[in-house]
Amino acid sequence: MTNAGGPGALATDMLVSSGGQLSPLSQECITKLSTFLPAPWSQGNPIDILGDADEKRYASALEVAMAEPNSDGVLVILTPQAMTNALATATAMRPYVHSSGKPVLASWMGGADVDPGRHILTETGFPVFEYPDMAARAFSYMWRRAENLRSIYETPALHTADNDENGAREKTKAVIRQVQSEGRTLLTEFEAKKVVASYGIPVVETRIALKEDDAVAEANSLGYPVAVKLHSETITHKTDVGGVHLNVGDAEAVRLAWRAIEKSVGERAGKQHFLGVTVQQMVPRNGYELILGSSVDQQFGPVLLFGAGGELVEVFKDRALALPPLTANLAKLVIKQTKIQAALRGVRGKGSVDMPALEQLLVRFSQLVAENPRIKEIDINPLLASETRIIALDARVILHDASVPDAKLPKLAIRPYPFEYVSQQKLKDGTAITVRPIRAEDETLMVDFHHSLSTNSVYSRYFEFLHLEQRIAHERLARICFIDYDREIALVAELKDPATGERKILGVGRLIKQPRGDSGEFAILIGDPWQGRGLGSLLMKLVVGIGRSEGLKVIQGDILRDNIGMKEITRKAGFRHIHPPGESTIRAELSL
Repeated sequence: MTNAGGPGALATDMLVSSGGQLSPLSQECITKLSTFLPAPWSQGNPIDILGDADEKRYASALEVAMAEPNSDGVLVILTPQAMTNALATATAMRPYVHSSGKPVLASWMGGADVDPGRHILTETGFPVFEYPDMAARAFSYMWRRAENLRSIYETPALHTADNDENGAREKTKAVIRQVQSEGRTLLTEFEAKKVVASYGIPVVETRIALKEDDAVAEANSLGYPVAVKLHSETITHKTDVGGVHLNVGDAEAVRLAWRAIEKSVGERAGKQHFLGVTVQQMVPRNGYELILGSSVDQQFGPVLLFGAGGELVEVFKDRALALPPLTANLAKLVIKQTKIQAALRGVRGKGSVDMPALEQLLVRFSQLVAENPRIKEIDINPLLASETRIIALDARVILHDASVPDAKLPKLAIRPYPFEYVSQQKLKDGTAITVRPIRAEDETLMVDFHHSLSTNSVYSRYFEFLHLEQRIAHERLARICFIDYDREIALVAELKDPATGERKILGVGRLIKQPRGDSGEFAILIGDPWQGRGLGSLLMKLVVGIGRSEGLKVIQGDILRDNIGMKEITRKAGFRHIHPPGESTIRAELSL
Protein backbone atom coordinates (compact mmCIF):
# COMPACT_ATOMS: atom_id res chain seq x y z
CA MET A 1 0.00 0.00 0.00
CA THR A 2 1.30 3.43 -0.96
CA ASN A 3 0.41 7.10 -1.23
CA ALA A 4 2.12 7.36 -4.64
CA GLY A 5 1.82 5.17 -7.73
CA GLY A 6 5.45 5.21 -8.87
CA PRO A 7 7.00 3.66 -5.73
CA GLY A 8 4.28 0.98 -5.80
CA ALA A 9 5.27 0.08 -9.37
CA LEU A 10 8.95 0.04 -8.37
CA ALA A 11 8.26 -2.40 -5.52
CA THR A 12 6.10 -4.56 -7.80
CA ASP A 13 8.82 -4.85 -10.44
CA MET A 14 11.37 -5.99 -7.86
CA LEU A 15 8.94 -8.42 -6.22
CA VAL A 16 8.07 -10.11 -9.52
CA SER A 17 11.67 -10.21 -10.77
CA SER A 18 12.65 -11.84 -7.45
CA GLY A 19 10.16 -14.65 -7.97
CA GLY A 20 7.26 -13.30 -5.90
CA GLN A 21 3.85 -12.10 -7.02
CA LEU A 22 1.26 -9.51 -6.08
CA SER A 23 -1.57 -10.93 -4.00
CA PRO A 24 -4.97 -10.59 -5.65
CA LEU A 25 -7.31 -8.68 -3.35
CA SER A 26 -10.43 -10.51 -2.24
CA GLN A 27 -13.77 -8.87 -2.89
CA GLU A 28 -14.26 -8.54 0.86
CA CYS A 29 -10.99 -6.61 1.15
CA ILE A 30 -11.92 -4.29 -1.75
CA THR A 31 -15.35 -3.65 -0.26
CA LYS A 32 -13.91 -2.74 3.16
CA LEU A 33 -11.28 -0.42 1.67
CA SER A 34 -13.89 1.30 -0.47
CA THR A 35 -15.85 2.32 2.65
CA PHE A 36 -13.17 4.84 3.69
CA LEU A 37 -10.78 5.34 0.73
CA PRO A 38 -11.59 8.04 -1.85
CA ALA A 39 -13.33 6.80 -4.98
CA PRO A 40 -10.23 7.14 -7.23
CA TRP A 41 -8.22 4.60 -5.18
CA SER A 42 -6.59 1.82 -7.24
CA GLN A 43 -9.23 -0.86 -6.54
CA GLY A 44 -6.44 -3.43 -6.54
CA ASN A 45 -2.92 -4.28 -5.51
CA PRO A 46 -0.81 -2.12 -5.06
CA ILE A 47 -3.34 -0.37 -2.84
CA ASP A 48 -2.92 3.30 -3.77
CA ILE A 49 -4.47 5.25 -0.90
CA LEU A 50 -3.69 8.53 -2.75
CA GLY A 51 -1.42 11.45 -2.00
CA ASP A 52 -3.64 13.16 0.55
CA ALA A 53 -3.62 10.15 2.91
CA ASP A 54 -3.29 11.06 6.57
CA GLU A 55 -2.26 8.80 9.46
CA LYS A 56 -5.82 7.62 10.10
CA ARG A 57 -6.25 6.48 6.49
CA TYR A 58 -2.88 4.69 6.62
CA ALA A 59 -3.80 2.85 9.84
CA SER A 60 -7.26 1.83 8.60
CA ALA A 61 -5.91 0.60 5.24
CA LEU A 62 -3.12 -1.32 6.94
CA GLU A 63 -5.57 -3.07 9.26
CA VAL A 64 -7.64 -4.26 6.28
CA ALA A 65 -4.59 -5.23 4.21
CA MET A 66 -3.16 -7.31 7.02
CA ALA A 67 -6.39 -9.32 7.17
CA GLU A 68 -6.28 -10.14 3.44
CA PRO A 69 -6.16 -13.99 3.34
CA ASN A 70 -4.41 -14.15 -0.04
CA SER A 71 -1.26 -12.32 1.06
CA ASP A 72 1.87 -13.41 2.93
CA GLY A 73 3.03 -9.93 3.90
CA VAL A 74 2.43 -6.20 3.59
CA LEU A 75 4.71 -3.40 2.40
CA VAL A 76 3.71 0.10 3.52
CA ILE A 77 5.21 2.92 1.42
CA LEU A 78 5.18 6.59 2.42
CA THR A 79 6.38 9.51 0.31
CA PRO A 80 6.47 13.09 1.64
CA GLN A 81 3.52 15.05 0.20
CA ALA A 82 1.58 18.12 1.29
CA MET A 83 -0.84 16.19 3.50
CA THR A 84 1.74 13.67 4.76
CA ASN A 85 2.85 13.56 8.38
CA ALA A 86 5.60 10.92 8.46
CA LEU A 87 5.92 10.96 12.26
CA ALA A 88 2.19 10.75 12.99
CA THR A 89 1.72 7.98 10.41
CA ALA A 90 4.57 5.94 11.92
CA THR A 91 3.06 6.38 15.38
CA ALA A 92 -0.36 5.24 14.11
CA MET A 93 1.21 2.07 12.68
CA ARG A 94 2.80 0.99 15.95
CA PRO A 95 -0.09 -1.20 17.22
CA TYR A 96 0.08 -3.36 14.07
CA VAL A 97 3.70 -4.50 14.21
CA HIS A 98 2.93 -8.05 15.39
CA SER A 99 -0.86 -8.21 15.32
CA SER A 100 -1.37 -10.44 12.26
CA GLY A 101 1.50 -12.89 12.29
CA LYS A 102 2.51 -11.59 8.84
CA PRO A 103 5.65 -9.56 8.20
CA VAL A 104 4.91 -5.86 7.73
CA LEU A 105 7.70 -3.93 6.03
CA ALA A 106 7.93 -0.16 5.64
CA SER A 107 9.60 2.13 3.12
CA TRP A 108 9.73 5.70 4.38
CA MET A 109 11.00 7.73 1.43
CA GLY A 110 12.24 11.29 1.77
CA GLY A 111 15.60 11.16 3.55
CA ALA A 112 16.00 13.50 6.54
CA ASP A 113 12.42 14.79 6.22
CA VAL A 114 11.01 11.43 7.32
CA ASP A 115 13.79 10.37 9.73
CA PRO A 116 11.70 10.92 12.91
CA GLY A 117 9.02 8.57 11.57
CA ARG A 118 11.64 6.03 10.47
CA HIS A 119 13.13 6.02 13.99
CA ILE A 120 9.68 5.37 15.51
CA LEU A 121 9.12 2.40 13.20
CA THR A 122 12.58 0.95 13.85
CA GLU A 123 12.17 1.20 17.62
CA THR A 124 8.76 -0.48 17.34
CA GLY A 125 10.17 -3.41 15.40
CA PHE A 126 9.21 -2.68 11.79
CA PRO A 127 11.88 -3.41 9.15
CA VAL A 128 12.32 0.00 7.48
CA PHE A 129 13.94 0.69 4.11
CA GLU A 130 14.77 3.88 2.23
CA TYR A 131 13.42 2.60 -1.06
CA PRO A 132 10.54 0.22 -1.83
CA ASP A 133 12.52 -2.01 -4.18
CA MET A 134 14.97 -2.71 -1.33
CA ALA A 135 12.01 -3.72 0.85
CA ALA A 136 10.60 -6.01 -1.87
CA ARG A 137 13.98 -7.69 -2.27
CA ALA A 138 14.24 -8.20 1.50
CA PHE A 139 10.76 -9.78 1.49
CA SER A 140 11.94 -12.13 -1.25
CA TYR A 141 14.91 -13.17 0.88
CA MET A 142 12.56 -13.74 3.83
CA TRP A 143 10.20 -16.08 2.00
CA ARG A 144 13.04 -17.96 0.34
CA ARG A 145 14.59 -18.56 3.74
CA ALA A 146 11.24 -19.65 5.18
CA GLU A 147 10.65 -21.97 2.20
CA ASN A 148 14.12 -23.48 2.56
CA LEU A 149 13.57 -24.12 6.27
CA ARG A 150 10.19 -25.71 5.56
CA SER A 151 11.80 -27.97 2.98
CA ILE A 152 14.66 -28.90 5.28
CA TYR A 153 12.31 -29.77 8.13
CA GLU A 154 9.88 -31.81 6.06
CA THR A 155 9.64 -35.30 7.50
CA PRO A 156 12.23 -37.27 5.48
CA ALA A 157 11.43 -40.67 4.01
CA LEU A 158 12.73 -43.47 6.19
CA HIS A 159 15.65 -45.36 4.67
CA THR A 160 18.16 -47.92 5.89
CA ALA A 161 21.35 -46.43 4.48
CA ASP A 162 22.51 -45.38 7.95
CA ASN A 163 22.33 -48.96 9.17
CA ASP A 164 25.29 -49.98 6.96
CA GLU A 165 23.77 -53.43 6.45
CA ASN A 166 26.15 -54.21 3.57
CA GLY A 167 29.29 -53.15 5.45
CA ALA A 168 29.94 -50.17 3.17
CA ARG A 169 32.33 -48.41 5.52
CA GLU A 170 34.59 -51.40 6.05
CA LYS A 171 34.61 -52.33 2.35
CA THR A 172 35.61 -48.80 1.39
CA LYS A 173 38.29 -48.56 4.05
CA ALA A 174 39.73 -51.89 2.86
CA VAL A 175 40.10 -50.53 -0.68
CA ILE A 176 41.68 -47.32 0.64
CA ARG A 177 44.15 -49.25 2.80
CA GLN A 178 45.17 -51.41 -0.17
CA VAL A 179 45.72 -48.42 -2.45
CA GLN A 180 47.74 -46.55 0.18
CA SER A 181 49.87 -49.63 0.91
CA GLU A 182 50.92 -49.52 -2.74
CA GLY A 183 51.98 -45.87 -2.40
CA ARG A 184 49.15 -44.59 -4.61
CA THR A 185 46.59 -41.81 -4.19
CA LEU A 186 44.63 -42.46 -7.41
CA LEU A 187 42.19 -45.36 -7.47
CA THR A 188 41.73 -47.21 -10.72
CA GLU A 189 38.29 -46.96 -12.29
CA PHE A 190 37.60 -50.52 -11.15
CA GLU A 191 38.53 -49.65 -7.55
CA ALA A 192 36.56 -46.39 -7.66
CA LYS A 193 33.45 -48.21 -8.84
CA LYS A 194 33.92 -50.78 -6.10
CA VAL A 195 33.87 -47.97 -3.53
CA VAL A 196 30.80 -46.37 -5.10
CA ALA A 197 28.94 -49.68 -5.36
CA SER A 198 29.59 -50.52 -1.70
CA TYR A 199 27.35 -47.56 -0.77
CA GLY A 200 24.45 -48.92 -2.81
CA ILE A 201 25.03 -46.77 -5.90
CA PRO A 202 24.41 -48.88 -9.04
CA VAL A 203 27.43 -49.13 -11.35
CA VAL A 204 27.84 -50.62 -14.80
CA GLU A 205 29.51 -54.03 -14.64
CA THR A 206 33.25 -53.56 -15.18
CA ARG A 207 35.94 -56.22 -15.68
CA ILE A 208 39.70 -55.84 -15.80
CA ALA A 209 41.69 -57.32 -18.69
CA LEU A 210 45.48 -57.29 -18.38
CA LYS A 211 46.01 -59.02 -21.73
CA GLU A 212 44.46 -58.57 -25.17
CA ASP A 213 43.01 -62.09 -25.19
CA ASP A 214 41.50 -61.48 -21.75
CA ALA A 215 39.75 -58.39 -23.09
CA VAL A 216 38.17 -60.43 -25.88
CA ALA A 217 37.11 -63.16 -23.45
CA GLU A 218 35.49 -60.65 -21.08
CA ALA A 219 33.69 -58.92 -23.96
CA ASN A 220 32.37 -62.25 -25.22
CA SER A 221 31.13 -63.03 -21.71
CA LEU A 222 29.39 -59.67 -21.23
CA GLY A 223 27.89 -59.53 -24.71
CA TYR A 224 28.29 -56.88 -27.37
CA PRO A 225 28.46 -53.96 -27.73
CA VAL A 226 30.94 -53.08 -24.97
CA ALA A 227 33.02 -50.14 -23.82
CA VAL A 228 36.79 -50.60 -23.70
CA LYS A 229 38.64 -48.16 -21.43
CA LEU A 230 42.17 -47.62 -20.21
CA HIS A 231 43.10 -49.40 -16.99
CA SER A 232 45.72 -47.24 -15.24
CA GLU A 233 46.86 -46.43 -11.73
CA THR A 234 48.18 -42.99 -12.72
CA ILE A 235 45.92 -41.43 -15.37
CA THR A 236 42.67 -39.96 -14.11
CA HIS A 237 41.12 -38.50 -17.28
CA LYS A 238 41.12 -41.35 -19.79
CA THR A 239 39.61 -39.43 -22.70
CA ASP A 240 42.53 -36.98 -22.67
CA VAL A 241 44.90 -39.76 -23.73
CA GLY A 242 42.56 -41.58 -26.12
CA GLY A 243 41.72 -44.16 -23.50
CA VAL A 244 38.01 -44.67 -24.20
CA HIS A 245 36.37 -46.65 -27.03
CA LEU A 246 32.60 -46.99 -26.97
CA ASN A 247 30.14 -49.25 -28.80
CA VAL A 248 32.79 -51.86 -29.60
CA GLY A 249 30.80 -54.43 -31.56
CA ASP A 250 32.84 -57.66 -31.90
CA ALA A 251 36.01 -59.50 -30.89
CA GLU A 252 38.12 -58.01 -33.67
CA ALA A 253 36.99 -54.52 -32.70
CA VAL A 254 38.00 -55.24 -29.09
CA ARG A 255 41.51 -56.15 -30.27
CA LEU A 256 41.70 -52.98 -32.35
CA ALA A 257 40.53 -50.91 -29.37
CA TRP A 258 43.16 -52.50 -27.12
CA ARG A 259 45.95 -51.69 -29.56
CA ALA A 260 44.69 -48.16 -30.21
CA ILE A 261 44.52 -47.36 -26.50
CA GLU A 262 47.95 -48.87 -25.84
CA LYS A 263 49.48 -46.84 -28.68
CA SER A 264 47.73 -43.57 -27.78
CA VAL A 265 48.65 -43.77 -24.09
CA GLY A 266 52.25 -44.59 -24.96
CA GLU A 267 52.52 -41.58 -27.24
CA ARG A 268 50.71 -39.07 -25.03
CA ALA A 269 51.71 -40.15 -21.53
CA GLY A 270 54.19 -43.02 -21.64
CA LYS A 271 53.93 -46.81 -21.88
CA GLN A 272 54.30 -47.22 -18.12
CA HIS A 273 50.82 -45.74 -17.66
CA PHE A 274 49.14 -48.53 -19.65
CA LEU A 275 48.31 -51.58 -17.51
CA GLY A 276 45.56 -53.00 -19.69
CA VAL A 277 41.90 -52.16 -20.18
CA THR A 278 38.55 -52.52 -18.54
CA VAL A 279 35.67 -54.03 -20.45
CA GLN A 280 32.21 -52.80 -19.56
CA GLN A 281 28.66 -53.33 -20.61
CA MET A 282 27.57 -50.68 -23.09
CA VAL A 283 24.59 -48.96 -21.55
CA PRO A 284 22.22 -47.21 -23.99
CA ARG A 285 22.48 -43.41 -23.53
CA ASN A 286 18.72 -42.92 -23.51
CA GLY A 287 18.73 -40.74 -20.42
CA TYR A 288 20.36 -37.67 -18.92
CA GLU A 289 24.06 -37.50 -18.06
CA LEU A 290 24.62 -36.12 -14.58
CA ILE A 291 27.67 -35.49 -12.43
CA LEU A 292 27.93 -36.17 -8.72
CA GLY A 293 31.17 -35.25 -7.02
CA SER A 294 33.04 -33.87 -4.06
CA SER A 295 36.24 -31.91 -3.53
CA VAL A 296 37.79 -30.08 -0.58
CA ASP A 297 37.20 -26.40 0.01
CA GLN A 298 39.79 -24.61 2.12
CA GLN A 299 37.16 -23.14 4.46
CA PHE A 300 34.28 -25.60 4.41
CA GLY A 301 36.05 -28.94 3.96
CA PRO A 302 34.41 -31.51 1.65
CA VAL A 303 31.77 -29.92 -0.59
CA LEU A 304 29.31 -31.86 -2.76
CA LEU A 305 28.52 -31.03 -6.39
CA PHE A 306 25.52 -32.13 -8.44
CA GLY A 307 24.41 -31.11 -11.91
CA ALA A 308 24.48 -31.81 -15.62
CA GLY A 309 27.39 -34.11 -16.50
CA GLY A 310 29.09 -35.73 -19.46
CA GLU A 311 31.93 -34.41 -21.58
CA LEU A 312 30.49 -30.86 -21.64
CA VAL A 313 30.22 -30.52 -17.85
CA GLU A 314 32.67 -27.59 -17.82
CA VAL A 315 30.87 -25.90 -20.70
CA PHE A 316 27.32 -25.88 -19.35
CA LYS A 317 28.30 -25.43 -15.70
CA ASP A 318 24.82 -26.36 -14.50
CA ARG A 319 25.62 -27.32 -10.94
CA ALA A 320 24.59 -26.97 -7.32
CA LEU A 321 26.77 -27.21 -4.22
CA ALA A 322 25.98 -28.59 -0.78
CA LEU A 323 27.66 -29.61 2.45
CA PRO A 324 27.61 -33.28 3.47
CA PRO A 325 25.96 -35.20 4.97
CA LEU A 326 22.55 -34.87 3.28
CA THR A 327 19.08 -35.96 4.26
CA ALA A 328 16.52 -36.80 1.58
CA ASN A 329 15.03 -33.32 1.95
CA LEU A 330 18.40 -31.61 1.59
CA ALA A 331 19.11 -33.76 -1.48
CA LYS A 332 15.78 -32.62 -2.93
CA LEU A 333 16.80 -28.99 -2.43
CA VAL A 334 20.15 -29.58 -4.15
CA ILE A 335 18.47 -31.10 -7.20
CA LYS A 336 15.96 -28.23 -7.37
CA GLN A 337 18.80 -25.71 -7.71
CA THR A 338 19.86 -27.06 -11.13
CA LYS A 339 18.39 -26.38 -14.55
CA ILE A 340 18.48 -30.03 -15.58
CA GLN A 341 16.05 -30.92 -12.77
CA ALA A 342 13.17 -29.78 -14.98
CA ALA A 343 14.15 -32.36 -17.61
CA LEU A 344 14.61 -35.05 -14.97
CA ARG A 345 10.95 -34.64 -13.98
CA GLY A 346 9.82 -35.36 -17.53
CA VAL A 347 9.83 -33.21 -20.67
CA ARG A 348 8.67 -33.54 -24.30
CA GLY A 349 6.93 -36.84 -23.87
CA LYS A 350 9.65 -38.41 -21.74
CA GLY A 351 8.70 -39.79 -18.35
CA SER A 352 10.21 -38.67 -15.09
CA VAL A 353 13.34 -40.11 -13.56
CA ASP A 354 12.66 -41.88 -10.25
CA MET A 355 13.26 -38.72 -8.19
CA PRO A 356 13.02 -40.35 -4.73
CA ALA A 357 15.64 -42.91 -5.86
CA LEU A 358 17.89 -40.11 -7.13
CA GLU A 359 17.50 -38.26 -3.82
CA GLN A 360 18.46 -41.38 -1.87
CA LEU A 361 21.44 -41.89 -4.18
CA LEU A 362 22.65 -38.38 -3.27
CA VAL A 363 22.16 -39.22 0.41
CA ARG A 364 24.27 -42.37 0.09
CA PHE A 365 26.95 -40.52 -1.86
CA SER A 366 27.09 -37.83 0.83
CA GLN A 367 27.53 -40.58 3.44
CA LEU A 368 30.39 -42.02 1.42
CA VAL A 369 32.10 -38.62 1.51
CA ALA A 370 31.31 -37.93 5.17
CA GLU A 371 32.47 -41.32 6.43
CA ASN A 372 35.73 -41.49 4.46
CA PRO A 373 37.85 -38.40 5.17
CA ARG A 374 40.79 -40.00 3.31
CA ILE A 375 38.97 -39.25 0.04
CA LYS A 376 40.24 -35.96 -1.36
CA GLU A 377 38.27 -35.92 -4.61
CA ILE A 378 35.54 -38.15 -5.99
CA ASP A 379 33.19 -37.86 -8.92
CA ILE A 380 30.74 -40.01 -10.78
CA ASN A 381 30.57 -38.73 -14.36
CA PRO A 382 28.46 -39.60 -16.11
CA LEU A 383 25.72 -40.76 -13.79
CA LEU A 384 23.08 -41.84 -16.29
CA ALA A 385 19.49 -41.21 -15.21
CA SER A 386 16.49 -42.35 -17.23
CA GLU A 387 12.91 -43.49 -16.66
CA THR A 388 14.05 -47.06 -16.04
CA ARG A 389 17.38 -46.81 -14.22
CA ILE A 390 20.02 -44.66 -12.55
CA ILE A 391 23.54 -46.03 -13.03
CA ALA A 392 27.13 -44.82 -12.69
CA LEU A 393 29.05 -45.26 -15.95
CA ASP A 394 32.37 -43.94 -14.69
CA ALA A 395 33.91 -43.02 -11.34
CA ARG A 396 37.10 -41.34 -10.19
CA VAL A 397 38.60 -41.20 -6.68
CA ILE A 398 41.74 -39.43 -5.43
CA LEU A 399 42.97 -39.89 -1.86
CA HIS A 400 44.91 -37.66 0.47
CA ASP A 401 48.53 -38.73 0.70
CA ALA A 402 49.16 -41.44 3.28
CA SER A 403 51.67 -39.13 5.00
CA VAL A 404 48.83 -36.81 6.08
CA PRO A 405 47.82 -37.85 9.64
CA ASP A 406 44.14 -38.36 10.41
CA ALA A 407 44.12 -35.31 12.67
CA LYS A 408 45.19 -33.10 9.76
CA LEU A 409 42.56 -34.29 7.29
CA PRO A 410 39.93 -31.69 6.29
CA LYS A 411 36.99 -31.62 8.67
CA LEU A 412 33.35 -31.55 7.61
CA ALA A 413 31.53 -28.26 8.14
CA ILE A 414 28.56 -30.28 9.40
CA ARG A 415 29.30 -33.10 11.81
CA PRO A 416 28.19 -36.42 10.28
CA TYR A 417 26.03 -39.01 11.94
CA PRO A 418 28.05 -40.21 14.99
CA PHE A 419 28.17 -43.95 14.32
CA GLU A 420 30.64 -44.30 17.20
CA TYR A 421 27.71 -43.92 19.59
CA VAL A 422 25.67 -46.78 18.09
CA SER A 423 25.67 -49.83 20.39
CA GLN A 424 23.80 -53.06 21.04
CA GLN A 425 22.51 -53.32 24.61
CA LYS A 426 20.33 -55.54 26.80
CA LEU A 427 17.80 -54.53 29.42
CA LYS A 428 17.63 -56.18 32.85
CA ASP A 429 15.13 -58.74 31.55
CA GLY A 430 17.41 -59.65 28.63
CA THR A 431 15.54 -57.70 25.93
CA ALA A 432 17.99 -56.84 23.15
CA ILE A 433 17.83 -53.24 21.94
CA THR A 434 19.84 -50.85 19.80
CA VAL A 435 20.88 -47.51 21.24
CA ARG A 436 21.83 -44.97 18.59
CA PRO A 437 21.86 -41.21 17.95
CA ILE A 438 18.56 -39.85 16.70
CA ARG A 439 18.02 -39.20 12.98
CA ALA A 440 15.78 -36.77 11.12
CA GLU A 441 13.87 -39.78 9.78
CA ASP A 442 12.82 -40.75 13.33
CA GLU A 443 10.01 -38.20 13.47
CA THR A 444 7.24 -40.73 12.85
CA LEU A 445 8.73 -43.10 15.46
CA MET A 446 8.83 -40.23 17.94
CA VAL A 447 5.12 -39.59 17.37
CA ASP A 448 4.41 -43.19 18.39
CA PHE A 449 6.77 -42.83 21.36
CA HIS A 450 4.88 -39.81 22.69
CA HIS A 451 1.65 -41.80 22.51
CA SER A 452 3.21 -44.16 25.07
CA LEU A 453 3.79 -41.42 27.68
CA SER A 454 1.52 -40.80 30.64
CA THR A 455 0.68 -37.34 31.93
CA ASN A 456 2.96 -37.93 34.92
CA SER A 457 5.93 -38.88 32.70
CA VAL A 458 5.43 -35.78 30.58
CA TYR A 459 5.26 -33.49 33.59
CA SER A 460 8.33 -35.09 35.19
CA ARG A 461 10.33 -34.42 32.00
CA TYR A 462 9.06 -30.99 30.90
CA PHE A 463 7.88 -29.55 34.25
CA GLU A 464 4.54 -28.66 32.62
CA PHE A 465 1.52 -30.43 31.16
CA LEU A 466 2.17 -30.45 27.43
CA HIS A 467 -0.75 -31.84 25.46
CA LEU A 468 -0.06 -34.66 23.00
CA GLU A 469 -0.89 -32.37 20.05
CA GLN A 470 1.80 -29.95 21.22
CA ARG A 471 4.39 -32.67 21.69
CA ILE A 472 3.89 -34.32 18.30
CA ALA A 473 3.57 -31.12 16.24
CA HIS A 474 5.81 -31.39 13.18
CA GLU A 475 7.56 -28.08 13.84
CA ARG A 476 8.60 -29.30 17.29
CA LEU A 477 9.58 -32.87 16.43
CA ALA A 478 11.50 -31.80 13.34
CA ARG A 479 13.87 -29.75 15.48
CA ILE A 480 14.14 -32.53 18.07
CA CYS A 481 15.07 -35.12 15.44
CA PHE A 482 17.08 -32.98 13.01
CA ILE A 483 19.88 -31.81 15.29
CA ASP A 484 23.43 -30.52 15.07
CA TYR A 485 25.45 -33.41 16.48
CA ASP A 486 28.27 -31.02 17.31
CA ARG A 487 26.04 -29.25 19.83
CA GLU A 488 23.72 -31.99 20.93
CA ILE A 489 23.55 -35.78 21.03
CA ALA A 490 20.19 -37.46 21.51
CA LEU A 491 20.23 -41.22 21.99
CA VAL A 492 17.17 -43.31 21.22
CA ALA A 493 16.67 -46.83 22.54
CA GLU A 494 15.14 -48.79 19.69
CA LEU A 495 13.46 -52.20 19.62
CA LYS A 496 13.06 -54.01 16.32
CA ASP A 497 10.55 -56.80 15.86
CA PRO A 498 12.52 -59.64 14.18
CA ALA A 499 9.37 -61.03 12.54
CA THR A 500 7.90 -57.85 11.04
CA GLY A 501 10.92 -55.52 11.01
CA GLU A 502 8.77 -52.92 12.76
CA ARG A 503 10.76 -50.54 14.95
CA LYS A 504 9.75 -48.49 17.95
CA ILE A 505 11.49 -46.09 20.31
CA LEU A 506 11.44 -47.02 24.00
CA GLY A 507 13.26 -44.05 25.50
CA VAL A 508 15.41 -41.00 24.75
CA GLY A 509 18.53 -39.70 26.47
CA ARG A 510 19.76 -36.26 25.47
CA LEU A 511 23.00 -34.36 26.14
CA ILE A 512 22.98 -30.67 25.17
CA LYS A 513 26.30 -28.83 25.21
CA GLN A 514 26.21 -25.41 26.81
CA PRO A 515 27.50 -22.43 24.79
CA ARG A 516 30.77 -22.22 26.69
CA GLY A 517 31.56 -25.74 25.50
CA ASP A 518 32.83 -27.48 28.65
CA SER A 519 29.52 -28.40 30.26
CA GLY A 520 26.33 -30.11 29.20
CA GLU A 521 22.75 -30.63 30.29
CA PHE A 522 21.16 -34.08 30.35
CA ALA A 523 17.55 -35.17 29.92
CA ILE A 524 16.07 -38.68 30.08
CA LEU A 525 12.57 -39.74 29.04
CA ILE A 526 11.36 -43.36 29.12
CA GLY A 527 8.12 -44.67 27.64
CA ASP A 528 5.76 -45.86 30.35
CA PRO A 529 5.68 -49.54 29.24
CA TRP A 530 9.49 -49.68 29.59
CA GLN A 531 9.97 -48.00 32.93
CA GLY A 532 11.48 -50.08 35.74
CA ARG A 533 13.57 -52.24 33.37
CA GLY A 534 16.87 -50.45 33.79
CA LEU A 535 16.59 -48.41 30.58
CA GLY A 536 16.89 -45.06 32.36
CA SER A 537 20.11 -46.10 34.10
CA LEU A 538 21.47 -47.49 30.82
CA LEU A 539 20.81 -44.27 28.91
CA MET A 540 22.28 -42.19 31.73
CA LYS A 541 25.45 -44.30 31.68
CA LEU A 542 25.77 -43.84 27.91
CA VAL A 543 25.07 -40.09 28.12
CA VAL A 544 27.82 -39.71 30.73
CA GLY A 545 30.18 -41.68 28.48
CA ILE A 546 29.41 -39.37 25.57
CA GLY A 547 30.08 -36.38 27.78
CA ARG A 548 33.55 -37.73 28.54
CA SER A 549 34.21 -38.52 24.88
CA GLU A 550 33.14 -35.00 23.88
CA GLY A 551 35.54 -33.46 26.40
CA LEU A 552 32.97 -32.00 28.79
CA LYS A 553 33.93 -31.21 32.37
CA VAL A 554 30.49 -31.13 33.96
CA ILE A 555 27.07 -32.66 33.25
CA GLN A 556 24.06 -31.33 35.07
CA GLY A 557 20.28 -31.27 34.99
CA ASP A 558 17.23 -30.22 36.97
CA ILE A 559 14.93 -32.84 38.53
CA LEU A 560 11.57 -32.36 40.24
CA ARG A 561 11.85 -33.04 43.96
CA ASP A 562 9.21 -35.79 43.83
CA ASN A 563 10.78 -37.54 40.80
CA ILE A 564 12.14 -40.41 42.89
CA GLY A 565 13.12 -42.56 39.90
CA MET A 566 15.34 -39.95 38.26
CA LYS A 567 16.91 -38.98 41.56
CA GLU A 568 17.88 -42.62 42.10
CA ILE A 569 19.25 -42.97 38.54
CA THR A 570 21.49 -39.92 38.94
CA ARG A 571 22.60 -40.99 42.42
CA LYS A 572 23.76 -44.37 41.09
CA ALA A 573 25.57 -42.61 38.24
CA GLY A 574 27.60 -40.57 40.75
CA PHE A 575 25.78 -37.22 40.52
CA ARG A 576 25.63 -35.00 43.58
CA HIS A 577 22.32 -33.38 44.39
CA ILE A 578 22.04 -29.69 45.16
CA HIS A 579 18.85 -28.55 46.94
CA PRO A 580 18.18 -24.82 46.39
CA PRO A 581 15.91 -23.57 49.20
CA GLY A 582 12.36 -22.84 48.19
CA GLU A 583 12.70 -24.43 44.72
CA SER A 584 10.52 -27.26 43.39
CA THR A 585 13.54 -28.79 41.64
CA ILE A 586 16.96 -30.06 42.64
CA ARG A 587 20.12 -29.76 40.57
CA ALA A 588 21.99 -33.01 39.74
CA GLU A 589 25.62 -32.38 38.87
CA LEU A 590 28.48 -34.69 37.87
CA SER A 591 32.11 -33.63 37.51
CA LEU A 592 33.79 -35.67 34.76
